[in-house]
Amino acid sequence: MPEGKAAFPQAEYDRRIALTRAAMQAAGIEVLFVTDPSNQAWLTGYDGWSFYVHQGVILRLEGEPIWWGRNMDMFGARRTCWMGEDNLTGYADNYVQSTERHPMQELAARLKALGAGKARIGVEMENYYYSAKAHAVLTAELPGASFVDATALVNWQRIVKSEAEIGFIRKAAQISEKVIETAIARAAPGVRKNDLVADITHAGLTGVGDVWGDYPAIVPLTPSGLDATAAHLTWNGDPMRAGEATFFELSGCYRRYHAPLCRTVYLGKPPQAVLDAEQAQLEGIAAGLDAARAGNRTCDIANAFIGVLKKHGIHREGRCGYPIGLSYPPDWGERTASIRAEDTTVLQPGMTFHFMPALWMESWGLETTETILITADGPAETLCNVPRKLFVKD
Repeated sequence: MPEGKAAFPQAEYDRRIALTRAAMQAAGIEVLFVTDPSNQAWLTGYDGWSFYVHQGVILRLEGEPIWWGRNMDMFGARRTCWMGEDNLTGYADNYVQSTERHPMQELAARLKALGAGKARIGVEMENYYYSAKAHAVLTAELPGASFVDATALVNWQRIVKSEAEIGFIRKAAQISEKVIETAIARAAPGVRKNDLVADITHAGLTGVGDVWGDYPAIVPLTPSGLDATAAHLTWNGDPMRAGEATFFELSGCYRRYHAPLCRTVYLGKPPQAVLDAEQAQLEGIAAGLDAARAGNRTCDIANAFIGVLKKHGIHREGRCGYPIGLSYPPDWGERTASIRAEDTTVLQPGMTFHFMPALWMESWGLETTETILITADGPAETLCNVPRKLFVKD
């Protein structure tokens, strides 16, 4: 690998390939075609804003992976992938948004040339980047092959992070602290929300010292007042107002690795109901963190948090978190385990989660969350260092 070409040393990519091939063999998959850009990057280092066209990684049980995409994006593959030039392939531009031909026809021809025309091929069926049309064309072009749903096969190999990956997440956490502190400091009555988001974005991209900021997989979520009763609203041009809570769901990003962090600001004197909910939430978070130990399960974290809320008379449904790390838009979650009552994934050292025990009530929202690392001994480590409380600005 040329020096500085990919984000990690060759040994790290070799480890990832070995894990993925073991999972392929267990599933009886001879050839894996990966379209999720996070999985492409994890296996090959590929990093570019080209996931709006068809592209992917071909992984066989032997040999280097093959990055396949649009011809013009092969130049980006040369700059970011660790493989040799022979394993970077592309299709002509007349395949892009064509009604006469489809890139999967070209991919099928390549697979046939590799001797995989009758192989057992794994594809990521439940994925943002693999369309129904893509699957229909690929299967029609390879009638002798059999297709297996390999959704999240690679994602599950990513759930326990290497020390190198944890190092990147710690750097992202430094940026997360900066963006949240910027949001809290800048929030005031009369400040337009879009101006505040501009400051947040500037803080995230400038980073912290030599730790430069990458673009996060989710834009800043900064709803106020009644908008904060909804989980996934972004921003508008309205000024912030006294008497409203605003939650900030943000993340720093370093070389595609994230460390989400949420805090809430109340402008003025909070109602007693908000203060009571804050205390319940903080007690629940403490209980959840204590349950987040190696050998326990993801449901143990959720049940610890929800159990505290019940004692305070608060009913909450839905999951309370998910694994995080390397990701691309539209989501910084890894789409595997969930911190929820019915998920029994066993916690292992090196797992990283966004513990997301937010409360969305009838007239306000309260988000206080942490990126956590499961350790070998003791409760989870929180990777960001920002006071865990409701920030009140009179």
